[in-house]
Amino acid sequence: MKNRDFRISETSREEMIYEEPVFETSEGAEKMYRQAQDLSLKYNNSHEHPVSAGKMYTAAVLHLVYQRIISTFLRGTESEPFSRVSVLAEKNKDTADVLNYYDKMFPTKLSDPRIVRTEEIVRAFFVHQVFQANPALLAATGDMLDQKKLKFPQGTQALAAIMGSYLKGTSFSESTEDDLFSFLTLPARLYPDSLSKQIAYILEHWASLLPDGFADLLLKSYDYMKEEDKPHFQGGPGPIDIPDYSLAGDDDIESFTPDRNWMPNVIMMAKSTLVWLDQLSKKYQRDIHRLDQIPDEELDALRDGGFTVLWLIGLWERSPASKRIKNLCGNPDAESSAYSLKGYEISGRIGGWDALFNLKNRCWARGIRLASDMVPNHTGLDSDWMKNHSEYFMQQDYPPFPAYSYNGPNLSDDPDIDIRIEDHYYDRTDAAVTFRRIDKRTGHCSYIFHGNDGTTMPWNDTAQLDFLKPETREAVIQQILAVARNFPVIRFDAAMTLAKRHIQRLWYPRPGTGGDIAGRTSHGMTDEEFARRIPNEFWREVVDRIQQELPDTLLLAEAFWMMESYFVRTLGMHRVYNSAFMHMLKNQDNKKYRDMIKATLEYDPDILKRYVNFMNNPDEDTAIAQFGDGDKYFGVCTLLATLPGLPMFGHGQIEGFREKYGMEYQRAYWDEHPNEGLIEEHRRRIFPLLKMRWLFSESRYFQLFDVYDGHGTVQESVYAYTNGDDNQMTMVLYNNQYEHVEGWIKDSVPKLVKDGGDRRIETISLAESLRLKRGVRRYFIYRNFSNGKTYLYPSANLFEEGMKVALNGYETKVFTNIYEVEDIDGVYERLFKKYQGHGIYDLEHELRVLYLQPVFEAIEPMKGQKFFKDLKAVLQGKATPVNKRNIMQALGTCYTYMEEFDSLFAKIGLNMHIMKPQIMLQLINSVEKICKHKVFANGNIIQDNDLVIAIAASLLVAPFLTSESTMEDAVRTAQLLQLETFFGAPSAIISRCAIIIAARELSIDELLNDKTFLDLIGRNEYQGVRWFRGESFQECMYLVYFSNALKSKKVITEKRELEIRKEIDMWLRRCADANYKLDNLVRG
Repeated sequence: MKNRDFRISETSREEMIYEEPVFETSEGAEKMYRQAQDLSLKYNNSHEHPVSAGKMYTAAVLHLVYQRIISTFLRGTESEPFSRVSVLAEKNKDTADVLNYYDKMFPTKLSDPRIVRTEEIVRAFFVHQVFQANPALLAATGDMLDQKKLKFPQGTQALAAIMGSYLKGTSFSESTEDDLFSFLTLPARLYPDSLSKQIAYILEHWASLLPDGFADLLLKSYDYMKEEDKPHFQGGPGPIDIPDYSLAGDDDIESFTPDRNWMPNVIMMAKSTLVWLDQLSKKYQRDIHRLDQIPDEELDALRDGGFTVLWLIGLWERSPASKRIKNLCGNPDAESSAYSLKGYEISGRIGGWDALFNLKNRCWARGIRLASDMVPNHTGLDSDWMKNHSEYFMQQDYPPFPAYSYNGPNLSDDPDIDIRIEDHYYDRTDAAVTFRRIDKRTGHCSYIFHGNDGTTMPWNDTAQLDFLKPETREAVIQQILAVARNFPVIRFDAAMTLAKRHIQRLWYPRPGTGGDIAGRTSHGMTDEEFARRIPNEFWREVVDRIQQELPDTLLLAEAFWMMESYFVRTLGMHRVYNSAFMHMLKNQDNKKYRDMIKATLEYDPDILKRYVNFMNNPDEDTAIAQFGDGDKYFGVCTLLATLPGLPMFGHGQIEGFREKYGMEYQRAYWDEHPNEGLIEEHRRRIFPLLKMRWLFSESRYFQLFDVYDGHGTVQESVYAYTNGDDNQMTMVLYNNQYEHVEGWIKDSVPKLVKDGGDRRIETISLAESLRLKRGVRRYFIYRNFSNGKTYLYPSANLFEEGMKVALNGYETKVFTNIYEVEDIDGVYERLFKKYQGHGIYDLEHELRVLYLQPVFEAIEPMKGQKFFKDLKAVLQGKATPVNKRNIMQALGTCYTYMEEFDSLFAKIGLNMHIMKPQIMLQLINSVEKICKHKVFANGNIIQDNDLVIAIAASLLVAPFLTSESTMEDAVRTAQLLQLETFFGAPSAIISRCAIIIAARELSIDELLNDKTFLDLIGRNEYQGVRWFRGESFQECMYLVYFSNALKSKKVITEKRELEIRKEIDMWLRRCADANYKLDNLVRG
């Protein structure tokens, strides 16, 4: 085909001062697009209403298509229509004037001697008429084809009619039209306002008429227009939706990387390093700016909360250019971005490698591993690689858009390198995709693309690495290995951008799929060429190399765009971000999130355990801003702690901080203080669950359940699931809505079960998931972590009916300590009937009470008024022989009955020894004798009834003790006998029997180091101070002297009584002077 040009008006040429031929048909696509850019720039500089380069290029491609179709048509005719029309036109003055006028107003700038002038003018005029019938094309070219201000000679219509008569009868089987003009204008008549739809029509209906290569030209025109029309978002993961696993391709093979033993139970805390150090400086009122200065107390707090990994954001040396750009753009306090790196050395500002190793060792001593970022997609503009290996980067020798200018400050600190970003960044009027690098040593100038994920503006302080180059890929892998040698957990920033499909989509788009990043359509390539250049997935190679060389490294990918499953299942990453957790639960898209879990369970449950779940991400709103600080927050946080996967907590999440820390922050700007109430609630409701993480982290035993109301409708707001390990199971319920809900749980949702090579979809009952057995005398027992109560439920009911659940708005229930018992003697049935499904605070206590009921009935006289009256008489030193005989008779009867319950006592772990009557009588006589002394007169320090109960308890506990028994044994025995319940007295009073029946004489100085005694006097600790209850100490101190007097074989003389009085007074003074502080009491 002869070389022809796209004729634009002479008026436009004069306005633009443009004399070059436009869109010659012999030029390649890249040159045509660059001319479209140049032409649109010149046009826009001289016209009010701009045109776009992409649409100008599309007009050029349509011109090329029209010329090709015309040539094809002409080859199918015996005559030469344009030659014949030209002969006729020249013979008639009116038609000749039309051609001359057209040629003058829309001149060609070609000077090819082979062109027959008149015939070519006729052909060009025909094409011009086709242009004029295409409103979208006219709009795309502005005034360049406009003829409204022109006055064509009167022979114009006649000339058009003549051409029409000679161009009838198209030979194209695709055509339903009877002339060439109608054929060529059909796409414009169908889609007068859309060049994109015209291109799509041509691709579908005219493909056989166009030679090889034309389809790519048409597709690229579509891509160039998409580049210009693409909306830009504010970053983040993009749309969140349910994965459609049915769309998985042949390359989505199962190739999980096995976890090392510590990996499933990782719980991660994220900290923005510079901000954290600033906050610690304020908290501890001293300068803390290095990693080795982080207080041990902070690491202890992380350990005590259950955290096993600390992710420090911003460890590496940052790009000085990044900081300067931010300062020049109006933020004088900004630091460089944590993701615009100079290189992979620990920043000297935070202490360098020595400080890191100090922190790393202290963390490891507490069971905490350190995690680091690795930024594989890009570097800072002035990175070490930019200076020494600029060939690693995505670049070209010309600016992608002619309007770009680079006259701002040089951002390089290397005298041999000049680096400048595009000028319009500084006034925020444009966001260029490239910056300029000049090597002053060679004079070479290159335009290097900024890092970009296609969802937002380019990251103007970064340089994009080119992963089509093998040397780039290998350099990045080596850097990853270097990071892995120092950090057992690596988080890969923006990892999804380096999957093959996205490298191609963003940077080397297949024709027809481009437009995500401006300036890259011209670098597009076919699938075959792209596969040749990068045959394997980069991430798969990284994973395999890590497994070979550093297998104890956990690789964590920040990946969105519905690629989560691909990253763990096929590419082999250990963990992958699951942003749906945060977004869907925040928005209460409960059905969508539950459907996502269901789809994953049915496709491959092993994906679920590899999700990183989080309630806030560093570049998104804080957790408290999204979820508040009430029941909804703690409900979702409970899911975070108990769903399979890796729970990640954000900086300031536990403290309730609301400020979102930018990656350039070097300090917190808001004056915030930790919410102590929120922290305490985490300690109560979340941290204990984190410390049981092994029960929740895996997916092998995980089962999800639907909750059905009475009408059979699924209550989508309820998250109900079971999980556990080989030894125990748990169950979690959470209602993620304000409204109350209730219903029944019975069968799990379908789940893929892998049994060797076998794969099957399975649904099991709730009872089966909890490993219960069928049987009418079996009971299912569980503890509700949320309220501390224990519940029991007939196992048979769970098999037949399921479990009824009722949840208030945002209410959470976590069931732990799940087990099943066989009710051999009916005690569990009695307990179930007693509580009717309500919770029990102390199941063992209730069981012992039921077991001991016959004993209580047998020893009822021991708490009767008559027994207490007789015992008081002894304590008052006024006992008659009748009083003593009554006491001995009551004791003898009780002991006789108790001896009959040997097997019952054995059930609760007690062994009774036969008590000889003379020993009991001796004890009664001793009590009576010492109580006659004034110092031990009843009511002196301890209340009458309290002492009577303590002695009565002693008499019941004594048969179960030996000479080797300790005070702790006595207290435990009293508890096992449920004497608190029997006497209806506080445990503190009952437990004092341990002092009375101690096996040896006691020393208060020694007892102040005895745990049991300290418990008796109410020892507690608050804010590092040990406290005690003064009244309890006084009463126990009295009982110590009382007990010692009982055991002493010496007669209490007046002198000894006076000594005891003085010692008691001394302890009373020490007690008063101690001011309730235990250490003061001990020191005296």
